[in-house]
Amino acid sequence: MSPLHRLLPGAVAVMTALGIAVLAGCGRTDGLAAGEAAPSVSVQPQPQDVWPAWSSTSTKAPGAEASTHQPPPKPLTGLPRLGKEGIRGLDVHAVLRADPRMQPIAGRGDIDEPGKAGVRPPMYRDLTGDGRPELLVAVDTETRRTVLTVYREGDDGRVYPVLFTTGKRVAVETLGQDLLLRSSCADGGEQAVRFHWDGVRMSTLRDVKKYKKSQPTLSETTEPESLEEPRTPVASGTVPAPVRTAASPYGNVV
Repeated sequence: MSPLHRLLPGAVAVMTALGIAVLAGCGRTDGLAAGEAAPSVSVQPQPQDVWPAWSSTSTKAPGAEASTHQPPPKPLTGLPRLGKEGIRGLDVHAVLRADPRMQPIAGRGDIDEPGKAGVRPPMYRDLTGDGRPELLVAVDTETRRTVLTVYREGDDGRVYPVLFTTGKRVAVETLGQDLLLRSSCADGGEQAVRFHWDGVRMSTLRDVKKYKKSQPTLSETTEPESLEEPRTPVASGTVPAPVRTAASPYGNVV
């Protein structure tokens, strides 16, 4: 036997072992080695009600107009420079009177429950991520509409309006640092708008509108009944009397 023939069995054994190892490696699809722990999964933020009592009175559908190029917001005039308490130290009604868009409804009284017209309790949430809370003010009107404004404390100690929006039967939620507004539409639909801080103002990140399904017709829900009543046999040579079927839209059925 030649030296080559004596080496073949060993080479075959080595190649067979390598093939088994390669096949075993291809069989894994999770990308983890034996004994390796799976990576942790980050928890996604969930919507948190800003005014919980009002959320139960509004729609709960998923929500915005495309962002437009607008000049940066100007600070409100007539307010003192913010002190150590920041925006929390301001009187809410004074802020509304200083905002030209809110002046017409700035004189409304305070409310502490749904179903009334007035100014909801002020809320504070950090929507910009700078560690300082923004002031959220919602005013409910007699027509069941809600006007929502968000004010931010600037680095210069002045107050800047960064969001103004309205809606009917509005529920306000925070989603992480974003603001989510759910409201009903005049055409029967439901809308949810998500606002995100863009470095200048709270701009629209997502707008979803959902239309309610129309009521199903009779043919979609039940099998239609026969429009004709059963007839009795008629003798040959006679003419049957007309039969009126109440369910028939054509009156007499012959």
